[in-house]
This record gives sequence, C-alpha cells and structure tokens, in this order.
Amino acid sequence: MNNHFKHHVFFCLNQRPDGESCCQDKGAEAAFDYMKSRVKKLGLNGEGKVRINRAGCFDRCELGPLLVVYPQAIWYTFVDNEDIEEIIEGHLINGNVVNRLVVE
Repeated sequence: MNNHFKHHVFFCLNQRPDGESCCQDKGAEAAFDYMKSRVKKLGLNGEGKVRINRAGCFDRCELGPLLVVYPQAIWYTFVDNEDIEEIIEGHLINGNVVNRLVVE
C-alpha cells in the first residue's frame, strides 16, 4: 500500500449545540493551530511526510479533546501544547506511540 503521507493527523474540531461537551470546548482548535504551525516550522509537512487536518465529530466526546494519527490509527487525547509537542516528537518524528496520551 502506498500512502501519500507518512502520518495523517485528524483533529476533532466539532462544536456541539446547546452547550453539550465537545472537543472544540476543550481547546482542540488552539491545539490544531499549534500542531499545524509546529509541523510546518519543523519542515515535517508535505507529500510523503505529515498532513494535519480538521475533522468533524469522532463520536467519542467524553474522551476529548481527541486527535487520531493514521495510518496507524492511534487515538490521542491532550491537554496542552506540551502534550502536542510530545506527540510531534515521539510519534511524528521518531515513530513511537506516546502511550500516556493514548485513548483506547
């Protein structure tokens, strides 16, 4: 199988109506912006490398905020930019799953 990207990262950026809990309310947009800019700054973006994308609801709101890295299908939660840095360094650069942030 030939993947266009080594890692394809999707962030849930869904906003639920009526104040229901969602990833958007837990800082997902800021984390998305941070990861996208860091990946670009580090020269990790582009064909054969890393792509950061927006996604709709993953239907796992209670576990959020969430992102998922393909093709490995590793689901992560995160709290702050330090967690995002750990995912970039550990998973996207070195290919190691960041176990403490994994959501089963």
